[in-house]
Amino acid sequence: MTEAIETFLKAEAFGVVGASEDRSKYGNKVLRCYLQNKKTAIPVNPKTASVEGIATVATVADLPDNVSSISVITPPAVTEKVVEAAIARGITNIWMQPGAESDAAIARCTAAGVNVIADHSCLLVVLGYKEH
Repeated sequence: MTEAIETFLKAEAFGVVGASEDRSKYGNKVLRCYLQNKKTAIPVNPKTASVEGIATVATVADLPDNVSSISVITPPAVTEKVVEAAIARGITNIWMQPGAESDAAIARCTAAGVNVIADHSCLLVVLGYKEH
C-alpha cells in the first residue's frame, strides 16, 4: 500500500462523491466497501435523500467537519468541479477512482497540496470489497 493511500485511509470519516442508489454502480460499491470495513462514510448525491440507508449530503461543502478524505466516482469533467469544492472545503485527501481521473483535477490537487490518488488504484481492491 502506498503512503498516499495509507494517509487517505487514516481519516475519521469519508465522503463518497457520486454515491448511487443503484447497487450495480461503482458509486454504490465504494460506499458499501467503506461500510464493510467498518468505516464511517457519507454519500454525496444531490438527487437522492439516502443511499444504503445513510442520509446523503448534496455537495462536498455539506460534508461534516470530520471528513478529510473523499472518494470521487464521477465523470472527469465533474471531478474537476468536485476538486475545486473539496479544496474550498479543506479536504486534504482525494481518491479519484478509475475512470474519474482528469489531468486538470490531478494538477489542481497537486498545486493545492492535496494528497491525491489517481493512479488507477481502486478502493474496492485495496480494502477488499465483497459483493453481497
